[in-house]
Amino acid sequence: METPVLEFKDATIRFGGLTAVAPLSFAIPRGQLAAIIGPNGAGKTTVFNLITGVYAPTGGEIWVEGERVASAGKSLKPHQLVRRGVARTFQNIRLFGDLSVEDNVRAAFASRAGYGFLGSLLQSGRMAQQESWIESETAKLLDIFRLSKRKDEISRNLPYGDQRRLEIARATATEPKILLLDEPTSGMNPSETEAVTQTIRLVREQLNITVLLIEHHMSLVMSICERVVVLDGGVKIADDVPAAIQNNPHVIAAYLGESDPELDAAIEQGESLAEEAAT
Repeated sequence: METPVLEFKDATIRFGGLTAVAPLSFAIPRGQLAAIIGPNGAGKTTVFNLITGVYAPTGGEIWVEGERVASAGKSLKPHQLVRRGVARTFQNIRLFGDLSVEDNVRAAFASRAGYGFLGSLLQSGRMAQQESWIESETAKLLDIFRLSKRKDEISRNLPYGDQRRLEIARATATEPKILLLDEPTSGMNPSETEAVTQTIRLVREQLNITVLLIEHHMSLVMSICERVVVLDGGVKIADDVPAAIQNNPHVIAAYLGESDPELDAAIEQGESLAEEAAT
């Protein structure tokens, strides 16, 4: 059986007396396009922060391509996880606003540069080779993401949808095994949303990158994702294909805010397990 790109093994996190994520287990196989969904406050972004080393779990483990990268009280740093193939975008776009489109992508190749500080001082032959390679690879990405004509523009001057595509292009420049997209269509109009949807498909199909996204646009999730994990109150309440998720009564209750005794019991059980793991 192939090793998952990402795996949670009863990973949990508490902030004081608050259980943000109860013991959570799921695995994302190579090549999958998956989503984490749930109502506001469900713990979705906290899961992303656990994956990227912003937080260390209170208990359990997180694995990336067969390597344990986090366990109770400790985690690799974000830059270490980038080198292991974990890349991320944010709900609020984080570009180098005063740099050009081209330079934003070039900057992302720094983690893959094959020369150090001394080589840059000495203007070594290896540095020259790497700079030529970075220039070529940057041009390829800009072409793939349809940003070549804007390469000399200052990134903060781009239309919102183009800024998002640039952020995704920059993330792919780190050569990720898995790309985490945090609400990639947030604040977009329908045409911008459709353009980003096509970009996400491109990342998976043309660049062969596994994708995990957080998204509130359910039509997008249901149309492009092969797998959906649903959280509510920090507890996993469903993990299935989109068609099954749409008809899951616990998911429907969570989104509509309706009372669901089984769901309430699951959340209470998750909090109890998290308390046990913390003691």
